[in-house]
Amino acid sequence: MLSKNEIKDIRGLKDKKNRQESGLFIVEGGKSVLELIQSNFEIVNLLLTEEFLKENEKVILDSGLPFEIMRQSEIEGIGTFESNSAGLAIAKQKPNIETKIEVGEIVLALDEVKDPGNLGTIIRIADWYGIKKIIASTNTTDFYNSKTIAATMGSFTRINVYYTDLKDFLPKTELPILGAFMTGENVHTLKFPIGGILLMGNESNGIHADLENIITQRVNIPRFGGAESLNVSIATAVILDNWKRN
Repeated sequence: MLSKNEIKDIRGLKDKKNRQESGLFIVEGGKSVLELIQSNFEIVNLLLTEEFLKENEKVILDSGLPFEIMRQSEIEGIGTFESNSAGLAIAKQKPNIETKIEVGEIVLALDEVKDPGNLGTIIRIADWYGIKKIIASTNTTDFYNSKTIAATMGSFTRINVYYTDLKDFLPKTELPILGAFMTGENVHTLKFPIGGILLMGNESNGIHADLENIITQRVNIPRFGGAESLNVSIATAVILDNWKRN
């Protein structure tokens, strides 16, 4: 059984400061926990309902990982999900190691994406389109935020997110850099390069002015209706879909 202090520490992982100090984060929900177990993340502990353990006994037992059986209400009281009939995991964060970009690959770059749900959805979209690397500005929301992890639906185990100063990092690459703007080349007619970096901006302000001079191609999603703008994760999906079909 977990002690009161252990439960308090796990609950504390909802806060970025505690995650940074401990180097830990939590993963909630059946699908994400199973993805985590089968990934290369180091897992500290699993808190599982008896039902979930029975349904996934072979995977969990074969992993050799430590686990605690708890009631659903107890797990919900520790984590962030209102309803969680499966369990949660406590895992170690990976070090923020510089990403090496290969010639011919497509990489995402994010300039101050603030909403954890948006970041998580972008990670899931990247996974769908086979994008393995994301370069994030230092003021982009935390990869290990519980809402980010939940929104990825397990894709966080397959995508590497590297946090750095984009003004320093992006000019070093020889790949073309495409930026999403309200004006620019029509995404439906643009001849995309074989590989490159797609830079997506902040939800409210777009790409910062001090990054515009390093962009080699401005890309625009044409509007046919009356909406003022697109959500950044949706815009990412539209551009990547056109890029992959090129």
